[in-house]
Amino acid sequence: MKKKTNFKWLIKIVLISIAASMAFMFATTRALGSVGYIAAFLILSVFVILGIVFDMIGIAAATATEAPFHSMAAHKEGGAAESLWLIRNADKVSSICNDVVGDVSGIVSGATAALLAARITQGTGAGSIMAPLLISAAVTGLTIGGKAAGKTFAFNNSTAIIHRAGKFVGIFKAKNRKRT
Repeated sequence: MKKKTNFKWLIKIVLISIAASMAFMFATTRALGSVGYIAAFLILSVFVILGIVFDMIGIAAATATEAPFHSMAAHKEGGAAESLWLIRNADKVSSICNDVVGDVSGIVSGATAALLAARITQGTGAGSIMAPLLISAAVTGLTIGGKAAGKTFAFNNSTAIIHRAGKFVGIFKAKNRKRT
């Protein structure tokens, strides 16, 4: 059964992407202004890893099957119902994970790398091109290589990945139930 394009969803995802990008960039530029080089590289690493992990979750949602989770849900195993929801909504889950978080993380990590490179070369003269080149190349290589390895891992371990993601989603559902 083919799904029709949901234009409300498209508008919503665009707005979520813009908001996420603004929030990530704001937090990053604020943090980079007041931290040392090691902390700046850690911030950069977080965005690269975040993009890789969410890319894996998006691929796993698109490739996982429901069958193992029906049994888990019947046995009231934590995260099983949420995992089923993730699989049944794989188009939206992969859009959020791959496109919003994954792509925004990639863009923010690129901008963070540029800010970090500019900070490193500040005061060293206009001829210092090596730092920006090396940082940019390293971020690009780690992101692409990490996502490629992550995709293979996600294809081969989609059930385990979705179950962990379902358990994580379940934590927030439990917190919301306690509040109401």
